Amino acid sequence: MEVAVVEKPAYDAVILGLGQSGMACARYLLAGGRDFAVMDTRPNPPGLAELQSRSADVPIVTGRFDAQMLANAEQIILSPGVDPRQPEVQAAAQRGQSIVGEIELFAQAVSAPVIAITGSNGKSTVTSIVGEMARCAGKAVAVGGNLSPPALDLLMTQPDADLYVLELSSFQLETTASLAPLVGAVLNLTADHLDRYDAMRDYAAAKARILTHAQHAVLNAQDLAVTAMAPAELPITWFGEQTGDYHLLTLEDGDWLCRGATPLVAASSLPLVGRHNLQNALAALAIGSAAGWPDAAMISALKTFRGLPHRSESLGWHADRLWINDSKATNVGAAVAGIQGLGRPMVLLAGGDGKGQDFRPLAAGLPSETRAAVVYGAAAGVLVQALAPHVVVQRVESLADAVVAALRLSERGDVIALAPACASLDQFADYQDRGRQFSALVEQVGQNG
Repeated sequence: MEVAVVEKPAYDAVILGLGQSGMACARYLLAGGRDFAVMDTRPNPPGLAELQSRSADVPIVTGRFDAQMLANAEQIILSPGVDPRQPEVQAAAQRGQSIVGEIELFAQAVSAPVIAITGSNGKSTVTSIVGEMARCAGKAVAVGGNLSPPALDLLMTQPDADLYVLELSSFQLETTASLAPLVGAVLNLTADHLDRYDAMRDYAAAKARILTHAQHAVLNAQDLAVTAMAPAELPITWFGEQTGDYHLLTLEDGDWLCRGATPLVAASSLPLVGRHNLQNALAALAIGSAAGWPDAAMISALKTFRGLPHRSESLGWHADRLWINDSKATNVGAAVAGIQGLGRPMVLLAGGDGKGQDFRPLAAGLPSETRAAVVYGAAAGVLVQALAPHVVVQRVESLADAVVAALRLSERGDVIALAPACASLDQFADYQDRGRQFSALVEQVGQNG
């Protein structure tokens, strides 16, 4: 149905989708005195009460998108969770309306240098390490983005920062055109969000947007999908476990993180757990080097960084098992990375919303020491099909049931790892909620053990 467009837009902007990013945009527009409206297809979206308490004058439409209101907006601000393929958004694009996201608003306003980091896996950890490296190098740094706090909140709460270090998702990059980072980094690319993208090439193209106006690129030398993004006109620093400017070398006393032939720091001196975190450390070294920071500052940060909650987080020994909370592993690539190099017999806990993924790479990536897998949630059936030819699999209904089953299937000295390979929204509020509940269940194991 055709919608009428008034000569003078009724609103400077309409925010589509509340939640964390949408609310950051709303706070930013309110601070700037902008005339805007908000829409969300959810009847009671997160952030609604806060917005209503901040301003009674902002029009809010919930439960639907109002096509007429959208047509009469000068600018549409798309939250990352809103699919740009939706008909209302497509119609706005065809009308030639400006469609941006939170990171584009940030990019248009920021004056300090930005380090921007994306990838399918590890980007929160690498962003956090890079932030610590910047602090050790004497920078007044603001760290956030997809990791939280939102970029616009950082801009308002830390306007005098020397540097902004941002984790950016493919969804955020879709609506970002003018970001010009000092360093743009792509860590890796594995199948994810295929319910949002028509093909892997579309997902890769969204990630590659981080390099469009970058001054320096940091790329994974061992990921063919990432090496294909390499811009001919940019200086590039490469990292990889076996090759790249920053890589691992095995010396007489174990593995070392190196620049070329120069050992920088022993892997054994880092608090982070798992082989994949050595890759994260290499990536952070490459980024810090591209930014011009001293080796001593970067190494100091690596030696004190203990990791993030829900990301290969050790919960300690309970009932004579080592429990690992990797709830942040919301896709197959992240799960495989998290369970590699644990060095003990393992029982895997996996399940949730599969997002249309192929789980065969999860089966192929199981360490040889894997004793069994326990699967639960919406993707349990598909996981059974993928894993059963390779390992003992038990299907249960809930994460609580999975913990009980894992205890029964494991032996003393084993690792029990929650690496779901799936999103959490079928049974939990988010991956943090899933991780907290898992931690509580493990605590009960310890009390009962």
